[in-house]
Amino acid sequence: AQKTVVSLFSSVSALALDPSGARLVTGGYDYDVRFWDFAGMDAALHAFRSLQPCECSFINETLLYCFKLFSRRNGAKSDNSVTGHTAMLNGGCWHPKIKEEFLTCSNDGTVRTWDLNSEKKHKSVFKPRSLQGKRVTPTCCTYSRDGKLIAAGCQDGTIQIWDRNLSVHTKFHCRQAHAAGSDTTCLAFSYDGVTLASRGGDDTLKTWDIRNFRKPLAAVTGLTSFFPMTDCCFSPDDKLLLTGTSVKKDEGNGKLLFFERESLRKVYEIEVADASVVRCLWHPKLNQIMVGTGNGLAKVYYDPVKSQRGAMLCVVKSKRKEKHAETLTQDYIITPHALPMFREARQRSTRKQLEKDRLDPVRSHKPEPPVSGPGRGGRVAAHGGTLSSFIVKNIALDKTDDSNPREAILRHAKEAAENPYWVAPAYKQ
Repeated sequence: AQKTVVSLFSSVSALALDPSGARLVTGGYDYDVRFWDFAGMDAALHAFRSLQPCECSFINETLLYCFKLFSRRNGAKSDNSVTGHTAMLNGGCWHPKIKEEFLTCSNDGTVRTWDLNSEKKHKSVFKPRSLQGKRVTPTCCTYSRDGKLIAAGCQDGTIQIWDRNLSVHTKFHCRQAHAAGSDTTCLAFSYDGVTLASRGGDDTLKTWDIRNFRKPLAAVTGLTSFFPMTDCCFSPDDKLLLTGTSVKKDEGNGKLLFFERESLRKVYEIEVADASVVRCLWHPKLNQIMVGTGNGLAKVYYDPVKSQRGAMLCVVKSKRKEKHAETLTQDYIITPHALPMFREARQRSTRKQLEKDRLDPVRSHKPEPPVSGPGRGGRVAAHGGTLSSFIVKNIALDKTDDSNPREAILRHAKEAAENPYWVAPAYKQ
């Protein structure tokens, strides 16, 4: 795999792609959301837009934060008077089939669905409960691939799944999925909708059959996770499972690990950076893997043969020439009241000099205007481009000589009498 690296300034805590894979959106602990356009970038890899949706609030889930919805086109904020969560959001995702619907979970102990057309109020509320019926905090949430199920991982170690249309009782419930008190950082459904993968704050990765939800199909331990949003995801062919590991500073490299779906046997690993791997995303259309790290890097891994578009559009472009800042050639002292004999000529800045050169037709290489009328100065008018037209315009129709034709002929009379070469010898014979 080859990679493309985008440098940010803090941990990448949110990562998302639009369905077509044309644009990447990242969010981090620096409070910024940045937009990257693969088709519009060159090898310098600069974001085309950056904004802060909520001052002094780090981004937890890209494009879904603090109930301020942002338009992709103009970045306009919606009204703040939204009837919804009363605490910090822990996660969110869009409905896989309905473009106007999305899902959020929060520290207020609820999971809610929303409609963009009615942003004043949620559509439905799901309330996770412990075995004793007490409120528990959901730390992550997701839709199934067909959008019919809603799953949430909770702080008490449970995974609870509801029917999207029935918000009262859970449809599937696993009480001891992960260690109690550890934040389940991610849930992901397989593309066939049968298997659920869970990444736990107890440093484990597990797979579940939702039809038999009492015990996991397979589990991997020892996968260190320091971040409350460490991801896991399935490959587009549903054969592999992907997740990242965390490391402390100067104690090794964060890795991207690939496991077989059925047995969770490790088949491959990539050392990403000397920092934790926080976010990972495997886009099905691009067949490229997006990775966000704890030291502020967003990396894209791609295959030159099997991948399509995405990062491959920008890595082949050369970097644009940097525009030099407006500078002065040397320092000089401004003395407005000095006598004329001691006054120095005022130096012009680079920009003003460029503007002056632009007005000079020689320096700016101004093209010559088209010829109108008969040709002048060796140039032919636009209405004749052949050799015959050129000869006619320059010889037969040349009216620049306004002298008397009789005088023009008699100018050669003396030379013809003294040196009869053409006419006189012919008539003698």
